[in-house]
Amino acid sequence: MASESAVGLQDNGLGSQNRDRGYLLTEQANPHSQNLDRLSPLEIVELFNQEDLKAVEAVGKEKEAIAQAITVIAEAITNGGRLFYIGAGTSGRLSVLDAAECPPTFCSDPELIQGILAGGMNAMVRSSEALEDREDDGAAAIQERNISDRDVVFGITAGGTTPYVHGALKEAKQRGAKTIFFCCVPAEQFPIQYDIEIRPLVGAEILAGSTRLKAGTATKLVLNTISTGVMVQLGKVYGNRMIDVSVTNSKLEDRAIRIIRDLTSLSRAEAAELLERSGRSVKLALLMHWKGVDASIATQMLQATNGHLGQAIA
Repeated sequence: MASESAVGLQDNGLGSQNRDRGYLLTEQANPHSQNLDRLSPLEIVELFNQEDLKAVEAVGKEKEAIAQAITVIAEAITNGGRLFYIGAGTSGRLSVLDAAECPPTFCSDPELIQGILAGGMNAMVRSSEALEDREDDGAAAIQERNISDRDVVFGITAGGTTPYVHGALKEAKQRGAKTIFFCCVPAEQFPIQYDIEIRPLVGAEILAGSTRLKAGTATKLVLNTISTGVMVQLGKVYGNRMIDVSVTNSKLEDRAIRIIRDLTSLSRAEAAELLERSGRSVKLALLMHWKGVDASIATQMLQATNGHLGQAIA
């Protein structure tokens, strides 16, 4: 694996306006969309569908690295660590989205999985692409959050070169944190060394260089898999049900009642009553029912298994 300076992280500077990135896979022109401006709406849709399938296939080829990431993150969180996604533009916005969706889906602490976006929350709705060139800002983001050797930092950059992301990852490495790197270019085009590298090679975009397309799709697929896989490892799923769902609105209350009803064969009214007695915790309600105990005893049983319902039942 080549050193960081070999790819310009230190010598030329990734933020250089004169740096030619045309060699990157994500910047190349797609031969299948050369006549994009002459296609009918239906032909455009068909082309997108064909190209999007390549993103799914590319993610599948990275399954070993993705599984390794799930293991490392789950172990870190179990031992008191946190996961930080960090990115700019589309990559950063998708990471913030994934982090934001974990608490309502898995009732996880919002501090457990966090998304860091170049430019902050304002950049979620207003483009601030110039900020991705500030490597020092990425390092500062890690310093501000007191990231330590218990944490994991997951850098996301479709083309692999974003200085903000590498500044964060380098600072994280110096602090002893585990580092994960996601990009959509092969190692020979951008060699770098972090603890885990996930490189789904989706190919050239339909609109040349627009990595919000296939690269963005691959990013979302990988983040979906990793965050869900981590939560499975942490015991927040039973079978294929989200038993730690946060019951905060009518839709989620209905889902919680249906989960209890389906897994216990109780009537809807009985399931709703059990949910209330559990303090609106699906996991607790199920254990109370299956073990015939009250909420306090069920809570102790879950604490003894670090929240793993299957282990508490056994």
